[in-house]
Amino acid sequence: MNVPTKNAMLLRRILLWPFTLLYGFALVVRHALYDAAFLKRTRPSVPTIAIGNLALGGTGKTPMLEAILRILAEISPVATLSRGYGRTGNDIHEVHVEDLALQSGDEPVQIKRKFPLVRVFVGADRVRAIDRIQREVPDAKVVVLDDAFQHRRLDAGLNILLTTWKHPYCDDALLPTGRLRDLRSRAKAAEVVVVTKCPRTPSASEQVEWRGRLGLNERQRLFFAGIEYVPLLTMGRPDGPAADRETLQDPRGDIGATGGPDVLLFTGIADPAPLVTHMKSMAEKLEHIAFADHHAFTRADLQRLADRYANFAAGPKMLVTTEKDAARLSSSIAGSSLEGLPLAVIGMRTVILNEPERFAELIHRHVETHPAHR
Repeated sequence: MNVPTKNAMLLRRILLWPFTLLYGFALVVRHALYDAAFLKRTRPSVPTIAIGNLALGGTGKTPMLEAILRILAEISPVATLSRGYGRTGNDIHEVHVEDLALQSGDEPVQIKRKFPLVRVFVGADRVRAIDRIQREVPDAKVVVLDDAFQHRRLDAGLNILLTTWKHPYCDDALLPTGRLRDLRSRAKAAEVVVVTKCPRTPSASEQVEWRGRLGLNERQRLFFAGIEYVPLLTMGRPDGPAADRETLQDPRGDIGATGGPDVLLFTGIADPAPLVTHMKSMAEKLEHIAFADHHAFTRADLQRLADRYANFAAGPKMLVTTEKDAARLSSSIAGSSLEGLPLAVIGMRTVILNEPERFAELIHRHVETHPAHR
């Protein structure tokens, strides 16, 4: 980074600092009102697990939700709840496999298609939405909430706070100077903190160092998570669930092999950097087109992608996107300029690197020992 760029960043921070102070003051007052019980909090009778972060997007909340659903695979019924970002309307409703991202949000649709037996709901008002879930799924064993840590009205039974290896909340600042949407001190409310997108399992001494950096107390559990990519899937029926898609037989044998296809990757996610790094290790030639998080693809976007696909490489080639983007594209492929082109979807999983059995046991214990199930 050159000196003028550093100076510009410093000037920006100075200019924005008064707004950061005002935002921080508003947060302090808000939390004080909740802590003093002037504002009401509700603890649902059903076990609840809230996944969240302090920063804006890109910490891996949805992959963590999926990891928890895999841990709870033998427990039924299980429900999930999220806001349904990017959908039209703000009603509370259950998501079905055939739903489109426009009506239910891309991530809830993705979850429902990957976990068809899970009862998936969307609703911005988490308290009212859980009340709806308890009426419609009265025997629900647990509700797992995506992006609910900052919702103080909801007093979740287990709070899991995510932060990333490269950009931990301890090194960040409040909006608009930094990327934090809540106070760093709010991390104390989490029973579990997970550092996501780790390149490796940190050593024992590094884990102790991380506890100090994050300011955790003795009761808080600290875990580290990495990313595991799953085999590519062809889109198959673009409007169908994952089960209707065709798994590529050997993506590593196809991509990256001599004569294998080059890849035009396009994403509309908050932090595509780890995926880009992964795809570079697989494809001899990779080009990445980045859209904003939750981007609603237009016909013009698809034409742009088709035009670039036609010209970016001469030999065998393919388009690749993420599961989240595929959920938004499902209603747009037919009749578009991408129809008929080789389009594949790459999935990712969050994996706990240190003590995964302990993490799973913690999740199971919260659900199975909850007073509602005794």
